[in-house]
Amino acid sequence: MSKLVLLQTVATDYRKKLFDTLEHNLKDNFILFAGEYYFEKSVKTDNTISYLHKIKNVYFLNRKFLFQFGMWRESLKTENLIIEMNPRILSNWVLLLLRKVLGKRTILWGHAWPRNGKNSRSDQVRQKMRQLGDVIITYTKTQAIELQEKMPNKKIIFAPNSLYYKDEMFVAANNSIDDIIYVGRLTTLKKPKLLIEAYSKVINKLPKSANLIIVGDGEEFDTLKHLIHTRGLEKKVQLLGHIGDYDKLEKLYRKSLFSVSPGYVGLSITQSFSFGVPMLISKDENHSPEIEAAKINENSVFFETDNVENLAKKILTFYENKNSWIKKRKEISRQCQENYSIESMAKTFLDIL
Repeated sequence: MSKLVLLQTVATDYRKKLFDTLEHNLKDNFILFAGEYYFEKSVKTDNTISYLHKIKNVYFLNRKFLFQFGMWRESLKTENLIIEMNPRILSNWVLLLLRKVLGKRTILWGHAWPRNGKNSRSDQVRQKMRQLGDVIITYTKTQAIELQEKMPNKKIIFAPNSLYYKDEMFVAANNSIDDIIYVGRLTTLKKPKLLIEAYSKVINKLPKSANLIIVGDGEEFDTLKHLIHTRGLEKKVQLLGHIGDYDKLEKLYRKSLFSVSPGYVGLSITQSFSFGVPMLISKDENHSPEIEAAKINENSVFFETDNVENLAKKILTFYENKNSWIKKRKEISRQCQENYSIESMAKTFLDIL
C-alpha cells in the first residue's frame, strides 16, 4: 500500500475524526505532520492525537507568513504528499518545486479561491501554486466544478468538508428547543458582537427560556464579555469559550431552535445541519465554500448584512415559525448526513492512493 504524508499548519480537534479514519485505514502508511498554533493563535493543535508528528511553525511579518521545519525528510521522500493550498505557507512553495524536480506527486488541499473571491488579485498567486500541484482537493463539489472550468487539464476532486460520522448526525428529542447558538471563532470578521446587539433588542419578545449560547474563542472574547456585562445579559448570554467535545456540542444544539452566522459562514454550517438545526445567515459576505449547503427556507434564512434591526427581526421570525422549523429538523440532518460525512471526506483521500 502506498504511503500518505499529510502536512498541516495545525491538527485541530475538529479534524481529528478525519485523521483517525485515515490512520485506521492506512496504519503505518499514514504520517501526519502539524505545528502547534495557526496564523490565528486561537486555533491550535489537538494534542490528544497520539500518532501526530509535531513540527515547528515559524511565523514572521506579523504572522502573515509561515515557514515549517521538521518534516522535510519524509515530505521529500514520500510518493504521496498532501499540503495546504495556502500561498502564505512559504515552505510549501519549496516543497512543490523540489518535488516537481524529483518527479513526485504533490496534492494540494484547501479553498479553491482566496478569501476575497476568485476575481481578487491574490488569486494570481494562488493560481501559480495550483499549477505546481499534481492534484487539487477542494472543500466542496461547487468549488471543484468552478476550478475545473479554469483549469480543464488539471485533476481536481473534492472532499466534502465534514465534522462527523454518519451515525453521529441525528435529531435528539428535547422538551425545550428555544436557545439561539453561535459556534465559531470570536473575530471581527465573524461579527459575534452584532448578534449580541440584535439579541438584546428582542430579548423581551422572546420566550423566557430563550438563551443565547456563544461557543468559541478569539480576539473578541474580552470585548464580548464586557458587552454582555454592560447590557446586563449575564443571565441570558452564555459565553462558553471553545468546545470541541462532540457530546457537549450535541447537547447545546439539541436545545437550540436555530444557529446564527452574523459574519461569513464557515464549517459551523454543516455542524449545525448535522443536528437538524437551521441557520440564520448574513447575506452579503465572502462566505467559505460550505455556503453551498444552505437552502433558503429549507435549512436557512438570510438577513441583511451588518443590519442589526433586520437581524433582530429575522430572529423573531424563527420563533413565530417555531413548529415548522422543528418539523424540518430530521430532513435537515438527513441531507447533511448524505452529503457531508467523515466517511465521504476520507474516501476522497483514500481513493487517490
